[in-house]
Amino acid sequence: MVRPNSQLPQRDLEEILTHDGSLWEELRGIQLFLTGASGFFGRWLLESLLLANERLKLNLTVVALVRDTSVFAHKTLHLANCDALHLLTGDVRDFAFPNAEFTHIIHLAASSDASTQAADPLGLFSVIVDGTRHVLDFAQHTGVKRFLFVSSGAVYGQQPPGMARIKEDYQGAPDCTNPQSVYGSAKRAAEQLCSLYNSVGLLEVAIARAFAFIGPGMPLAGHFAAGNFIRDGIAGGPITVNGDGTPLRSYLYAADLTWWLWKILIKGAPGRTYNVGGNEIVSIKELAEIVADCFSPCLSVEVKKHPDYGKIPERYIPDITQAEKELGLSIRIPLKESLRRTIAWHYSVNHS
Repeated sequence: MVRPNSQLPQRDLEEILTHDGSLWEELRGIQLFLTGASGFFGRWLLESLLLANERLKLNLTVVALVRDTSVFAHKTLHLANCDALHLLTGDVRDFAFPNAEFTHIIHLAASSDASTQAADPLGLFSVIVDGTRHVLDFAQHTGVKRFLFVSSGAVYGQQPPGMARIKEDYQGAPDCTNPQSVYGSAKRAAEQLCSLYNSVGLLEVAIARAFAFIGPGMPLAGHFAAGNFIRDGIAGGPITVNGDGTPLRSYLYAADLTWWLWKILIKGAPGRTYNVGGNEIVSIKELAEIVADCFSPCLSVEVKKHPDYGKIPERYIPDITQAEKELGLSIRIPLKESLRRTIAWHYSVNHS
């Protein structure tokens, strides 16, 4: 459990500010509309931007769409007195358009949590697709030009066993007859909407396809393996792997993720998609062992199922070359340091 008003690590936020001063200058005076502000991504974007605004005197404003102001306040009470931040309460599918002008929009809204998908798949599909259409209509209405849609690597469907890393031009897709593919299918449909608005010159839309991440503020309960492992470790262990531990993943630290999203918003080519994720490939079992080693003494790891050694491991690994070459993006925080920082933050907010 994370205590209310638990600010993200100052060290990480300060590092984000030092990445590229010229980019922060391009955010000077912007009017940003942000959806999904209460979530993991939204919180990092918001706290980093408001710190930049304070330190660099950017004179910007942010309107954050939230479904429940009490939930937002529980997480971010320390932002309540920021003059640059204004909250708009509403559903992303039908919120009333605020009577204000905006220069930029970042659209994040929609949970990837497996329990949300299982409980109300039709509702999730509507939030992603109808919500994206409504935000795009609002962007057109208010005259926004720069629009960032944060999509997901789930739009590619299952990664082929022989494909080491998924590139943006891969034409795979989720199985639209499988209800469990609702998240990826909906994100794919929402991307199509963004591309249509971009193609007719209504907006300049860039798309970030997000993969797997680690960082302060991430859920420690749910379907995210890294969060579950950290939860187990904080509880004293053992670290439990419920499957066979063979699936392969890569992870990007939240501070790097935040910088990547700011860069794609400002510098991403209109109509372009960019994979966003890590480059260190680890199995789920290896991830559990790295988490276990972050604790002192080192914890034990229990793998519940035996692997089928004749089966090629399932992969979910992005090729991030395009973002690196076109936008000059890089990974600054390696995997083990990402885990150490995340664990340290959870200890600090729960034992301070």
